[in-house]
Amino acid sequence: MVDLISQYEKVQDEIDKAVLDVIRSSAYINGPEVRAFQKELEDYLDVKHVIPCANGTDALQIAMMGLGLQPGDEVITANFTYVATAEVIALLQLKPVLVDVDPDTFNIDVEAIKKAITPKTKAIVPVHLFGQSAPMEEIMLLASEHDLFVIEDTAQAIGADYEFSDGRKQKAGTIGNVGGTSFFPSKNLGCYGDGGAIFTNDDELAHKLRSIANHGQAERYYHDRVGVNSRLDSIQAAILRIKLRQLDDYARLRNQAADFYDSAFKDISQIKTPVRFEQSNHVFHQYTMVLDGIDRTEMKTYLEEHGVPAMIYYPVPLHLQKAYLDERYAEGDFPVTERLCPAVLSLPMQTELDEEQLNHITETVKNFIKDKA
Repeated sequence: MVDLISQYEKVQDEIDKAVLDVIRSSAYINGPEVRAFQKELEDYLDVKHVIPCANGTDALQIAMMGLGLQPGDEVITANFTYVATAEVIALLQLKPVLVDVDPDTFNIDVEAIKKAITPKTKAIVPVHLFGQSAPMEEIMLLASEHDLFVIEDTAQAIGADYEFSDGRKQKAGTIGNVGGTSFFPSKNLGCYGDGGAIFTNDDELAHKLRSIANHGQAERYYHDRVGVNSRLDSIQAAILRIKLRQLDDYARLRNQAADFYDSAFKDISQIKTPVRFEQSNHVFHQYTMVLDGIDRTEMKTYLEEHGVPAMIYYPVPLHLQKAYLDERYAEGDFPVTERLCPAVLSLPMQTELDEEQLNHITETVKNFIKDKA
């Protein structure tokens, strides 16, 4: 699905030197590379504060801790997403409130959010799914009206731009009270291990977040609050500095691949290609199709037998996962999510796809459909 070796080979000399420089310096934790990456990412995102941390899940957890959410507080998020979003809500003994998604963009549905708000609601967590922003202008207006925090899950959409109705643009993850991302190797901006970061324009909140990520201390051995141990190491920061310079080019290459797929499948009625949200560009973390009248399992097997990887994001809605079963929810309560989960299939999406590979992928898809006609 992602060719990390070919991507590495393009920047191999820079990466190798950067890693060896860190090893020679022995500044493995909170060293100069971490501070430099933090500043460069702040400049790229045009955000006041970036707080590097150990992974994207920690980024969300630390954000919620920094906002002072308390056990029993309700936090609204999308049902169609990776489990980490709901996981941190549950870990902090908050109450996850799941809502349905838009059938075209797969992002959280604003009307569903409105219906889910209660006096116990304290925050909304929009997930910028598959590479494009959720409808942040509407979400921010709703949050302002009900005095709610907004925590953006930007793990799949770093670098995406959201355009407001007045023409202003902001990077996904920098619009709400706080945003978080993951630098897992397969992400658009990925390191060679685990890593994450938190973003905010709030000075006071940033101070809390840095403290929480470092055992609750702002000054060494003085612990003002309960914290965690969540740090981005210097080797990963050095790698991310190099790859950050390529991020916009990575998005351009991913869009080229997506355009190729779109063109190849435009006349196939059994395939619905990804819909672009008019207020956000798409950085295509995933290229996810919705299949109609096709046996997905059979198609996935066929593709893999012919050398084409394919993945299902996500096969089971959160409300039907064993860990998140809740008497509030029943099968049928989330019609869009429940329609998507058995029908979505993602094709390879990466910066290294060439025309020969794209032709092989698309022809294999079309051959399967032709054989079943």
